[in-house]
Amino acid sequence: MNYAAASGLAPATSPGLWTLAWRRLRADRVAMASLAVVGLFLLSVLLSAAGLVAADWEREVAVNYAPPGFIGPDPALAALARPQPPAPPNAFDPLQPDIEALQAELRRGAAAPVARAATLPFGADKWGHDVLKKTVKGGQTSIVVGLVAALVAVGLGTLFGALSGFYGGLVDDLFNWFYNVFTAIPSILMILTVAAVLQTKGVLNIVLILGLTGWTGPYRLIRAEYIKHKAREYVMAADAIGASDWRKMFVHIFPNVSHVALVQVSILVVGFIKAEVILSFLGFGVPVGVVSWGSMLNEAQNELILGKWWQLAAAAGAMALLVTAFSLFADALRDALDPKLK
Repeated sequence: MNYAAASGLAPATSPGLWTLAWRRLRADRVAMASLAVVGLFLLSVLLSAAGLVAADWEREVAVNYAPPGFIGPDPALAALARPQPPAPPNAFDPLQPDIEALQAELRRGAAAPVARAATLPFGADKWGHDVLKKTVKGGQTSIVVGLVAALVAVGLGTLFGALSGFYGGLVDDLFNWFYNVFTAIPSILMILTVAAVLQTKGVLNIVLILGLTGWTGPYRLIRAEYIKHKAREYVMAADAIGASDWRKMFVHIFPNVSHVALVQVSILVVGFIKAEVILSFLGFGVPVGVVSWGSMLNEAQNELILGKWWQLAAAAGAMALLVTAFSLFADALRDALDPKLK
């Protein structure tokens, strides 16, 4: 008879790793505030992908370089916002009858001129696009690239680390050789080299570039966890009942090391969002017709010469807010899943 039965008390049950981690997160106000900010950005991504917000970001709704609302309209640009009357006819122009006939033909199929706004809440770019909608749409590209690339990198790092740590020997030597080759080259140089080799632009290419070059950090941590866990009693018990190597690696061991992979995803998302911005800023990122925070910063460098700073401020501010919130949340998640690291 065990102690609980002998004493008449109900046996104590462990709440589990994830329940304990959630309780620690809820007690951390900074973590919850960061999670709320990240959640708002993810919600904007979902709404933008569904076409509910910023679907018409390419519409020219304002005059060129319309300033933000708190600055007020530029008098020179405000005059251009109103529909312009047609120029008076030139009685001395021999081509005037032909020009009037051509203009009349164009007016029959053309829509009435639409007045453009002189100001917008976050201003407009050189084409008259709303910078606020452009920032939301650009955030969709940057965040999706960061999330998917982080999942690819952590997936590869987990697979390689599991094989290397579980089998050891020649398999471990082979993956360690790959790891040493990838880490011997600076990461930004490796990313730019792969981007130059691919020679094509697109969101999928950026995901592949970042995912294929970012697996080394997760690999090192997951490999160490598998080396530690493969000699424990629960793995030996699974071996004794005839479990396959694949089952021992991913059904028995992986749930006990999955918190390491989750923390790595949250850390890599931040790094990959910044990497996408750098790639797009340097011209290796998204193609023409696709907007991201990096492409907005690329356009803004020319606008700064003219004193038009609002597109730079909107893209940089949104990226700084998301990266800061994600970094704080990643730190809190790491502390919640492994309090010994605190």
